[in-house]
Amino acid sequence: MISDRHMNAESTRSEPTGSALGVLVEKIRLVLADDNHTVLTGLHQELGKEFDIVETVNDGQKAIEAVRRLDPDVLVLDISMPILDGIQVATQLRDASCRTKIVFLTIHEQPEYALAAFSAGAQGYVTKRHLADLIPAIHQVLSGRNFVSPSLQ
Repeated sequence: MISDRHMNAESTRSEPTGSALGVLVEKIRLVLADDNHTVLTGLHQELGKEFDIVETVNDGQKAIEAVRRLDPDVLVLDISMPILDGIQVATQLRDASCRTKIVFLTIHEQPEYALAAFSAGAQGYVTKRHLADLIPAIHQVLSGRNFVSPSLQ
């Protein structure tokens, strides 16, 4: 079972992993934020194979706190969440000049939601119907490019 704070601050940095060339490579560090426990569990299982999931949270305020405390590479963020919605979270993190990249993962497929997300500071927007886009989206935003699910392009 995944708790809101399944890892403590002392264990947030991943162990380096070896590459084929013998060079140590740190895993990309993610915070996952979604108010649906089933979604969080599934994301943790799938993304945990490739990324270091440093924390999962179920509301917007906890997402901001986790990003400030853990400084992850990417925040995977839902739009519809309690306390602060994802757009409010992204706006606050943008206004604080946070280095963490934001990739929205949401059921909202209307272009106006994607526009709001990018205006708030997101670099990626993936619809839950196109979940297979999430891993490529994470890599693309970390390389400095924006990503939008093809269904919205």
